[in-house]
Amino acid sequence: MMTTSAPQPRRNRPWLVTGVLLGPVAVLTVLIAAIAYKGPGGLFAPPVGAGAGRTGGANAIGELLSGRPANYNAHAASSADPGPKEVDPESLPQGFILVVEDKARLATQTSPIFIASNLYNNWNPGDRSMMLTPQSDMRWRIELPQPVQWREGKRGPKLEFKFARGSWELEELRDDMSAPGNRTLSKIDVSGLAPGEKPTIELSVSKWGDQRPEYRLKGLADPYAPIRATGDVRRLEVVGGAGGAEGLTREVLVWLPPGYDAPDNAGRVYPVVYLHDGQNVFAKPAGVPGEWGADETATKLIAGGTVGPFIVVGVPNSGSSRMSEYLPTAALPEVKAAGDAYAEWFVGQVKPRVERAFRVARERERVTVGGSSLGAAIALHLALEYPGQFGNVLAESLPLTTGDASAWSGWLERSLSRKGEKPARVFLGVGGREFGESRAERSAALVKAVEKLSADLVASGVPAKGVKLVVEEGAEHTESAWAGRLPGAFEFLLSK
Repeated sequence: MMTTSAPQPRRNRPWLVTGVLLGPVAVLTVLIAAIAYKGPGGLFAPPVGAGAGRTGGANAIGELLSGRPANYNAHAASSADPGPKEVDPESLPQGFILVVEDKARLATQTSPIFIASNLYNNWNPGDRSMMLTPQSDMRWRIELPQPVQWREGKRGPKLEFKFARGSWELEELRDDMSAPGNRTLSKIDVSGLAPGEKPTIELSVSKWGDQRPEYRLKGLADPYAPIRATGDVRRLEVVGGAGGAEGLTREVLVWLPPGYDAPDNAGRVYPVVYLHDGQNVFAKPAGVPGEWGADETATKLIAGGTVGPFIVVGVPNSGSSRMSEYLPTAALPEVKAAGDAYAEWFVGQVKPRVERAFRVARERERVTVGGSSLGAAIALHLALEYPGQFGNVLAESLPLTTGDASAWSGWLERSLSRKGEKPARVFLGVGGREFGESRAERSAALVKAVEKLSADLVASGVPAKGVKLVVEEGAEHTESAWAGRLPGAFEFLLSK
């Protein structure tokens, strides 16, 4: 007979329970002991790590477990250079501050300082949103946000700017009373800035436009002021424009050659040259750096028999809408390209108005359109868009590298690739130092772009002998440079 024994109670094993409970304590004890004797000072070394205080021991434990120093900072470790950090002010998300010293002490509450620029206000010298405010130390201040073209980590065009007191007649001047070039900002050291802190950039203005001796003389903007020019210059009122100047009334200035009113010439029709930025084609208005001297040049060339008599028409720009009117493609940030609308207005309103009032030629080979900088861009645009209206182009200092260079090149490629007539003659002028001595690389890039355009014009169908490129070494982006090249341009474009 089988018997079954009752189950025996399990014996307690107190040593096992004790080991389980004391195991972590033992491990912790070993860690603390190791830390206490690790390196100089051990556990009792000065606390380390951000905000260590009394938590230095905990940081030391973390150091031992991670294998890194307790004050290890991943962000700092990724920055190899702990020294000064120089950046473009435009790249700062928090923006920056400009403080301007008015050395002439002419700025007042009723005649404050404004900043006119390419990135903030389309070069408007009286933009109230860009007005500086006076400080107690007699200096003027403005806080500028980061330009939209630089936001989201993008590198946009450099800020170019000038100071003025509400108009270009009152723009800033150098000590010698000459107008400076556009200002730009150098890189600044931001290593000492607190997070979000705006750096302050200090600048100064030596003199203003109303310190010029001729400031109080009336300029061409006054419709009743005499036109101080060589020869016979007459006014012709036109209405309209583009890019915000659609309702503008402006005075076109028409220079007539000697003998225009002579009875023997009553039936004579003259070649004509339309020049943009016409307010300083024949004279130098107050606040404008210089003039083209087209009246003196034309008089001399005609008198010498180099060219036959011709008419020059200066079409003034619209002021604050100039950049928009003259821009044929979206190459400049925050500037609406209204060149197509302007060209349509010019061909539909200005040119017919001049043709009705004066005996100017209408055949394309006797009609020239020209200008400088953006005025040259719209002149070339007119000739390429309306080849039946304009046969010759005078283009000085084309802005082919200003803003988005690819937009300029794309515009030219599209325009030149179209089938149909091309200009018969094109004069291209550019200076070897368009942007001044300090920006030689930028000047060289522009010269290269104009040289490429010269070749592209020939490739598109313009006769090789119909393109003349003049690169004047040392010449800058000034009226004096354009005036100096004007005799050669007129002779090339108007000679038989």
